[in-house]
Amino acid sequence: MAIIQGMCRNCGSLIMFDDRDDKCECVFCHCVFPSAEAVEILNAPEGRTFANEKFEPSNDGTKHNATRVFSAESLEKQIARDEIKRANNPDQKKNEYEVQASDVKAPKPLLIGLITGIVAAAAIILIIAYPMYTKRIALRSDIEASIETVFDGIADIDTSSDEQNVYFKGFSVFGQTCQYMNAITMDEISDEDAETIFDNYCTLRAEKLGLGGDIYAGVQLKIYCNGGYFTVTGNGGDVNAEFTADAEITED
Repeated sequence: MAIIQGMCRNCGSLIMFDDRDDKCECVFCHCVFPSAEAVEILNAPEGRTFANEKFEPSNDGTKHNATRVFSAESLEKQIARDEIKRANNPDQKKNEYEVQASDVKAPKPLLIGLITGIVAAAAIILIIAYPMYTKRIALRSDIEASIETVFDGIADIDTSSDEQNVYFKGFSVFGQTCQYMNAITMDEISDEDAETIFDNYCTLRAEKLGLGGDIYAGVQLKIYCNGGYFTVTGNGGDVNAEFTADAEITED
């Protein structure tokens, strides 16, 4: 088995995949397409445009890269899809002993009170959630603007973005407090390099957040490189870089 590099036809990010797999998957936008096309785009990217469409991670258990990244957002999207599926399947057999909404007639004052309560609760949630959302977006933008300092002199990471500035081609920062980062490089990375990148990112994040104390707590980095990927975490001043090699395929 050998690891091959290609370029995503949807967002332009670097992709690494098994040469025996006829399909590849972008770890950033989850676009799945023929591996040969990814290699072709990498070898001749001039004049190409990228659609930057949004794709959901595959749910059938099939993997076309070293690993797949999951987040709380993907779980929320799955729940939403299940709700839409149920809504679009009205002929599904119901439990004859189950009380349905149509079987209950609530008094008008109760309905008004219920609707008022729902609207008030939604307003409160919006008041609380919106400032948190804007704060997270501002923090992420501040970190992304200085991200080159994290990799400077260690690894070559593509810090450019696509034409619509939706995706960065070589890294992604996410999480409520930007505690997660994924990056991909064609360079050889050692344990010490991975730990240094982690320390640089934690220092940058702490500076933007105004943090003191243990700046490593809760932070996790995944660094994809030739042959596998590093998962880097830290706690109490100690940094742990764990390397996961791509699984080797043996002939029976």
